Amino acid sequence: MFKPVRILLADDHPLFREGVAASLAVSPEFVIIFQARSGEEALERSMQLRPDMVLLDVSMAGMGGIAAAAQIAVNLPATRIMMLTVSENRENLLAALKAGAHGYVLKGVSASELRSAVASVASGEAYVTPALAAEMLTAFSRPSAPDTFSGLTSRESGVLNLLSQGLSNREIGERLHLAEKTVKHHMSAILQKLQVRTRTEAALMAAQYTARQP
Repeated sequence: MFKPVRILLADDHPLFREGVAASLAVSPEFVIIFQARSGEEALERSMQLRPDMVLLDVSMAGMGGIAAAAQIAVNLPATRIMMLTVSENRENLLAALKAGAHGYVLKGVSASELRSAVASVASGEAYVTPALAAEMLTAFSRPSAPDTFSGLTSRESGVLNLLSQGLSNREIGERLHLAEKTVKHHMSAILQKLQVRTRTEAALMAAQYTARQP
Protein backbone atom coordinates (compact mmCIF):
# COMPACT_ATOMS: atom_id res chain seq x y z
CA MET A 1 0.00 0.00 0.00
CA PHE A 2 1.31 3.43 -0.98
CA LYS A 3 2.36 5.62 1.94
CA PRO A 4 3.33 9.24 1.35
CA VAL A 5 6.48 10.62 2.98
CA ARG A 6 5.47 12.43 6.17
CA ILE A 7 7.46 15.67 6.30
CA LEU A 8 8.02 18.20 9.07
CA LEU A 9 9.14 21.57 7.69
CA ALA A 10 10.96 24.19 9.78
CA ASP A 11 11.70 27.77 8.69
CA ASP A 12 11.24 31.06 10.51
CA HIS A 13 10.03 32.88 7.39
CA PRO A 14 6.28 32.09 7.04
CA LEU A 15 5.97 33.06 3.38
CA PHE A 16 8.89 30.89 2.29
CA ARG A 17 7.82 28.03 4.56
CA GLU A 18 4.31 28.03 3.14
CA GLY A 19 5.69 28.21 -0.38
CA VAL A 20 7.84 25.11 0.18
CA ALA A 21 4.87 23.29 1.72
CA ALA A 22 2.70 24.17 -1.28
CA SER A 23 5.44 23.08 -3.73
CA LEU A 24 5.74 19.68 -2.07
CA ALA A 25 1.99 19.21 -1.60
CA VAL A 26 1.59 19.22 -5.40
CA SER A 27 2.90 15.65 -5.34
CA PRO A 28 0.87 12.88 -3.63
CA GLU A 29 4.25 11.42 -2.67
CA PHE A 30 4.58 13.95 0.15
CA VAL A 31 2.43 15.19 3.02
CA ILE A 32 3.42 18.07 5.31
CA ILE A 33 2.45 17.03 8.85
CA PHE A 34 3.70 20.17 10.63
CA GLN A 35 5.28 23.55 9.91
CA ALA A 36 7.67 24.64 12.67
CA ARG A 37 8.84 28.22 13.20
CA SER A 38 12.08 27.44 15.01
CA GLY A 39 14.67 24.75 15.66
CA GLU A 40 13.28 24.18 19.15
CA GLU A 41 9.77 23.65 17.81
CA ALA A 42 11.09 21.38 15.06
CA LEU A 43 12.85 19.20 17.62
CA GLU A 44 9.88 19.09 19.98
CA ARG A 45 7.37 18.26 17.28
CA SER A 46 9.68 15.73 15.65
CA MET A 47 9.89 13.84 18.93
CA GLN A 48 6.09 13.84 19.14
CA LEU A 49 5.18 13.14 15.53
CA ARG A 50 8.19 11.08 14.41
CA PRO A 51 8.15 12.23 10.77
CA ASP A 52 9.74 10.28 7.97
CA MET A 53 11.68 13.38 6.98
CA VAL A 54 12.55 16.81 8.39
CA LEU A 55 13.40 19.86 6.27
CA LEU A 56 15.32 22.45 8.27
CA ASP A 57 16.49 25.97 7.55
CA VAL A 58 20.11 26.39 8.68
CA SER A 59 19.67 29.89 10.15
CA MET A 60 16.80 30.30 12.59
CA ALA A 61 16.53 32.38 15.74
CA GLY A 62 17.39 30.44 18.87
CA MET A 63 18.31 26.85 18.05
CA GLY A 64 19.56 26.80 14.47
CA GLY A 65 18.83 24.07 11.97
CA ILE A 66 22.20 22.35 12.37
CA ALA A 67 21.81 22.04 16.14
CA ALA A 68 18.27 20.76 15.67
CA ALA A 69 19.49 18.26 13.05
CA ALA A 70 22.07 16.88 15.48
CA GLN A 71 19.43 16.30 18.16
CA ILE A 72 16.95 14.77 15.75
CA ALA A 73 19.63 12.49 14.27
CA VAL A 74 20.50 11.16 17.72
CA ASN A 75 16.93 10.70 18.95
CA LEU A 76 15.25 9.68 15.69
CA PRO A 77 17.84 7.79 13.62
CA ALA A 78 15.19 6.58 11.16
CA THR A 79 14.14 10.14 10.27
CA ARG A 80 15.75 11.54 7.15
CA ILE A 81 17.08 15.10 7.45
CA MET A 82 17.51 17.72 4.74
CA MET A 83 18.82 21.25 5.15
CA LEU A 84 17.11 23.87 2.98
CA THR A 85 19.08 27.11 3.09
CA VAL A 86 20.50 30.17 1.35
CA SER A 87 23.91 29.44 2.88
CA GLU A 88 26.63 28.37 0.46
CA ASN A 89 29.15 28.41 3.30
CA ARG A 90 31.30 25.27 3.13
CA GLU A 91 31.65 25.15 6.90
CA ASN A 92 27.87 25.13 7.30
CA LEU A 93 27.59 22.36 4.72
CA LEU A 94 30.17 20.17 6.44
CA ALA A 95 28.74 20.92 9.88
CA ALA A 96 25.26 19.92 8.71
CA LEU A 97 26.45 16.62 7.25
CA LYS A 98 28.48 15.84 10.35
CA ALA A 99 25.41 16.62 12.47
CA GLY A 100 23.55 13.87 10.62
CA ALA A 101 21.87 15.64 7.69
CA HIS A 102 21.37 13.51 4.60
CA GLY A 103 20.82 16.40 2.20
CA TYR A 104 21.75 20.05 1.70
CA VAL A 105 19.77 22.08 -0.80
CA LEU A 106 19.95 25.77 -1.66
CA LYS A 107 16.70 27.75 -1.60
CA GLY A 108 17.21 28.91 -5.17
CA VAL A 109 16.18 25.53 -6.61
CA SER A 110 12.99 25.19 -8.62
CA ALA A 111 9.93 23.43 -7.20
CA SER A 112 10.54 20.37 -9.38
CA GLU A 113 14.21 20.21 -8.37
CA LEU A 114 13.20 20.43 -4.72
CA ARG A 115 10.70 17.59 -5.07
CA SER A 116 13.33 15.47 -6.82
CA ALA A 117 15.90 16.13 -4.09
CA VAL A 118 13.40 15.40 -1.31
CA ALA A 119 12.36 12.15 -3.01
CA SER A 120 16.00 11.11 -3.35
CA VAL A 121 16.81 11.75 0.31
CA ALA A 122 13.55 10.17 1.49
CA SER A 123 14.40 6.99 -0.45
CA GLY A 124 17.67 6.61 1.45
CA GLU A 125 20.10 8.40 -0.83
CA ALA A 126 22.21 11.47 -0.05
CA TYR A 127 21.91 14.74 -1.92
CA VAL A 128 23.99 17.92 -2.02
CA THR A 129 23.21 20.77 -4.41
CA PRO A 130 25.56 20.10 -7.37
CA ALA A 131 27.02 23.61 -7.20
CA LEU A 132 28.29 22.80 -3.70
CA ALA A 133 29.60 19.32 -4.45
CA ALA A 134 32.94 20.75 -5.61
CA GLU A 135 33.26 22.56 -2.31
CA MET A 136 32.79 19.27 -0.49
CA LEU A 137 35.49 17.67 -2.59
CA THR A 138 37.80 20.56 -1.77
CA ALA A 139 37.25 19.91 1.91
CA PHE A 140 38.61 16.40 1.45
CA SER A 141 41.34 17.31 -1.04
CA ARG A 142 44.06 17.47 1.60
CA PRO A 143 46.18 14.30 1.72
CA SER A 144 44.81 11.80 4.19
CA ALA A 145 46.91 10.08 6.79
CA PRO A 146 48.44 6.87 5.41
CA ASP A 147 46.40 4.69 7.73
CA THR A 148 43.03 6.37 7.02
CA PHE A 149 41.93 3.58 4.68
CA SER A 150 44.30 0.83 5.74
CA GLY A 151 41.83 -0.38 8.35
CA LEU A 152 39.28 -1.32 5.72
CA THR A 153 38.92 -4.96 4.78
CA SER A 154 39.08 -5.93 1.11
CA ARG A 155 35.29 -6.31 1.07
CA GLU A 156 34.80 -2.88 2.65
CA SER A 157 37.17 -1.38 0.09
CA GLY A 158 35.06 -2.91 -2.67
CA VAL A 159 31.88 -1.48 -1.17
CA LEU A 160 33.58 1.91 -0.82
CA ASN A 161 34.68 1.85 -4.45
CA LEU A 162 31.13 1.22 -5.66
CA LEU A 163 29.77 3.83 -3.28
CA SER A 164 32.09 6.39 -4.89
CA GLN A 165 30.41 5.59 -8.21
CA GLY A 166 27.04 6.62 -6.79
CA LEU A 167 25.53 3.14 -6.38
CA SER A 168 22.84 2.50 -3.78
CA ASN A 169 23.13 -0.29 -1.20
CA ARG A 170 20.89 -2.50 -3.31
CA GLU A 171 22.96 -1.92 -6.44
CA ILE A 172 26.19 -2.55 -4.53
CA GLY A 173 24.73 -5.82 -3.27
CA GLU A 174 23.85 -6.87 -6.81
CA ARG A 175 27.36 -6.10 -8.05
CA LEU A 176 29.06 -7.96 -5.19
CA HIS A 177 26.43 -10.72 -4.86
CA LEU A 178 25.64 -9.70 -1.30
CA ALA A 179 22.37 -9.23 0.55
CA GLU A 180 21.41 -5.58 1.02
CA LYS A 181 21.48 -6.15 4.78
CA THR A 182 25.10 -7.28 4.51
CA VAL A 183 25.99 -4.19 2.48
CA LYS A 184 24.42 -2.01 5.19
CA HIS A 185 26.56 -3.79 7.76
CA HIS A 186 29.70 -3.05 5.73
CA MET A 187 28.58 0.56 5.30
CA SER A 188 28.24 0.98 9.06
CA ALA A 189 31.76 -0.35 9.54
CA ILE A 190 33.11 1.96 6.82
CA LEU A 191 31.50 5.05 8.36
CA GLN A 192 32.96 4.15 11.73
CA LYS A 193 36.46 3.51 10.39
CA LEU A 194 36.50 6.68 8.29
CA GLN A 195 35.07 8.62 11.24
CA VAL A 196 32.21 10.13 9.25
CA ARG A 197 28.48 10.07 9.93
CA THR A 198 26.86 10.07 6.50
CA ARG A 199 27.09 8.28 3.15
CA THR A 200 27.70 11.65 1.50
CA GLU A 201 30.92 12.22 3.43
CA ALA A 202 31.99 8.62 2.85
CA ALA A 203 31.25 8.86 -0.88
CA LEU A 204 33.33 12.01 -1.25
CA MET A 205 36.22 10.49 0.69
CA ALA A 206 35.82 7.39 -1.46
CA ALA A 207 36.14 9.43 -4.64
CA GLN A 208 39.43 10.79 -3.37
CA TYR A 209 40.50 7.33 -2.21
CA THR A 210 39.79 5.58 -5.51
CA ALA A 211 41.43 8.39 -7.49
CA ARG A 212 44.70 7.65 -5.72
CA GLN A 213 44.63 3.94 -6.47
CA PRO A 214 46.94 2.59 -9.21
